[in-house]
Amino acid sequence: MSKIGFIGAGKMAEAMISGLIANRFAGPGEIVVSDISGERLTTLSSEYGVRITYSNAEVVALAPVCVLAVKPQQLGEVLRDLAPSITQAHLMVSIAAGKSTVYLESLLPAGRVVRVMPNIACLVGAGMNVFARGNRATAADGLLVADLLGCCGRAYEMPESLFDAVTALSGSGPAFFAYLLDGFVEGAVKEGMPREQALILAAQTMAGTAQLLLQKGMNPSDLAAAVTSAKGTTAAGREVLETTVMSDILKHTIQAAARRSRELGKS
Repeated sequence: MSKIGFIGAGKMAEAMISGLIANRFAGPGEIVVSDISGERLTTLSSEYGVRITYSNAEVVALAPVCVLAVKPQQLGEVLRDLAPSITQAHLMVSIAAGKSTVYLESLLPAGRVVRVMPNIACLVGAGMNVFARGNRATAADGLLVADLLGCCGRAYEMPESLFDAVTALSGSGPAFFAYLLDGFVEGAVKEGMPREQALILAAQTMAGTAQLLLQKGMNPSDLAAAVTSAKGTTAAGREVLETTVMSDILKHTIQAAARRSRELGKS
């Protein structure tokens, strides 16, 4: 019997599969994947050696732990088809945005559910993966999911009531950070630096800043103050950046994404 199943073979599923195998959480022979795309299944089979099938029911029959990696719009239909096959022995881990554990449990009369919000950095093993347990999920389930998600980044359990904010901040966040970084790159290009080199400098600076904050437990405002000397270059840049308008834009960006997450959850 396979150890872990994936229903859906998209990029996020592939990132998780790669991490599980690289960290020896599961071997290729312990992973079974289903999808409607033969091309995606062939890719995962040839790249990772996992078992593949077009049948979601086969995945559930083979794997007691199943990752639901389908689009939110497809999730309801998938769960209704699978419901008769789900038993109390199954742990269903959903990465579908906006779909609550209450929604998942309403379509699954048995089985335990855990909701996850990953992000695209899982593709390089540096994802931020937040999860919440459903009413039937146990503490042991939480530990298992944390270990599973830890294979492709950082795993953190949070109350599901915060998931709209989670979706906005860490789920959508890579796009927002990339947008800001691109602006800084363009500024360096206008100063004469080749774009390729500017991107390396900017991306490593962003990555190093994040690592410094996390490892040292620093507050971002304290780090900003530590780098800033009176009448220096950083101070000159901060005078441009730190305006009421910019502060409002950043806050409204997260609020808009969280509002859309709430809307998707109700649809």
